[in-house]
Amino acid sequence: MKLSDILKNIKYQEFTGYVLPSSIAASIIFLVIILDVIFGNYPEQKKEFVMISTGIGGSIYVLLQTLLIAPRIKKYRTLYIWANAAISGLGLSLVAIALDETRHIFFDILLILAVTSISILSGRGPTYILIIISETSNTIIYLNELTSFLDWTIHFIPLAASIVITETILRLRQTTQDHIRRLETINTFSQQINSSLETDQVLSLLNAALQKALAADSYYVGLVDNGAIRLDLFYDDGEYFTDVEVPIDNTLAGWVIKNQTTLFLPDLRDEIQIAGIQRNIIGKNRSSLSWIGVPMRTVHINGLLAVASYKANTFGHTDMELLSNLTQHAALALDNTFHHKQVERQSRLDSLTGTYNHRSFLQALQELIDDAQLGKKVVSLIMLDIDYFKRYNDSFGHQVGDLVLIKLCETIQQNIKKGDIVGRWGGEEFAIALPGARGDEAHQVAKRIQKTMQELVLSHPKHKKIPAPTVSQGISVFPDEADEIDRFIYLADQRLYKAKNRGRNQIEPDPFHWDDIRSIKKMHGA
Repeated sequence: MKLSDILKNIKYQEFTGYVLPSSIAASIIFLVIILDVIFGNYPEQKKEFVMISTGIGGSIYVLLQTLLIAPRIKKYRTLYIWANAAISGLGLSLVAIALDETRHIFFDILLILAVTSISILSGRGPTYILIIISETSNTIIYLNELTSFLDWTIHFIPLAASIVITETILRLRQTTQDHIRRLETINTFSQQINSSLETDQVLSLLNAALQKALAADSYYVGLVDNGAIRLDLFYDDGEYFTDVEVPIDNTLAGWVIKNQTTLFLPDLRDEIQIAGIQRNIIGKNRSSLSWIGVPMRTVHINGLLAVASYKANTFGHTDMELLSNLTQHAALALDNTFHHKQVERQSRLDSLTGTYNHRSFLQALQELIDDAQLGKKVVSLIMLDIDYFKRYNDSFGHQVGDLVLIKLCETIQQNIKKGDIVGRWGGEEFAIALPGARGDEAHQVAKRIQKTMQELVLSHPKHKKIPAPTVSQGISVFPDEADEIDRFIYLADQRLYKAKNRGRNQIEPDPFHWDDIRSIKKMHGA
């Protein structure tokens, strides 16, 4: 059963345990009233029958309610709650009518016991219905005898005590409900994120948990990235913000991360007593007046979870404990997603050069082609091969051969854009996909790679002089020259071998080829 279901049913399924003490006490009071009537000198014999009947009926009603009815009733529960409060109030009115002034203490005790039970069972509204019905009857009965201020004061002391008891119990019950709600939030969040391996999904679940659990106007998840705190989730006053960074130095967030300590500032109207810390406003142009930051540190991540409010003293220590629990679960979940991404990325990369392996490059290239078809754009492909690569392995050893491959990939990365992709096609052959690049632009990239490789200086402890490697390159353009992936790759590969047959260190086709392609496209109105 969910914690929310337990919260809804706790007053009834566990009613006996909470209310039984006050019910037993009420039954004892009714028994004392009966015995007092039977064995005592009751001044009004006409009321003896009423008192005995009220005592017996009250005892039976209280015990039946406690042991049988309240724990089991499910249908028409709301109607039962209000009816029980009204009946109890009328029962107390009968007691007030039957009792004489010297025995009025019994009414006061029964009122307090009834208020205790009803407030636990039913809440504020039914409890005050009970108080109003019983106290109205009681006041009317004794109205002629309340002749002084002291009489009125004494008369209303039980009423005041009942109100105090009611509000105290209701606040305790609210505290318990809040605690259960927090436990439910943490429990639900931890269950949901356990199976999640996507960072965005974890952040979405965390966002929902924070919305439900805390009265925060603003909150964010910040992770250290390149010397700053990158806010991967940032909500402020009804709006989500992206691409926001916070400095590490001289900020509250930076202090939490550097000290790996939770920082709780309930009232930021006071000056911050932390040396070097400056107030930074991010998101909406408003200053937060309450702030909690909890560090988030695992093997793969370093950051914090912070919440804020535009009102002072919004958060308490229970909120801080809740946030700490959520942060702990979120940190572990985010760590798992980063680890999963790392493993997944490693499985897609060539272990030596760090470029895509053959299979992953094909997948990435297909995605680029699909996007190009949707947007009616072009993709250029460069197939590249190191000339006479076998000589490096034979003459200088495989360590130098590996060094040549690594340096080539570094050179390629230096001469392409962020959205371009590189893959190891096999051995010393590599493929470069250039989304949005025309043939002449791809030729310029190939020329830059060619020139950089020729100027490359290679060094190795065992070899003083290692000749700079040269590369042969073949280019094709999608969809201008090939409108499906196999033909696209085949054309670039054939041109690579044509470049090698032309004497190596060549780029095929020559620059004039792309002028011809543009002319043909113009003739066809492309």
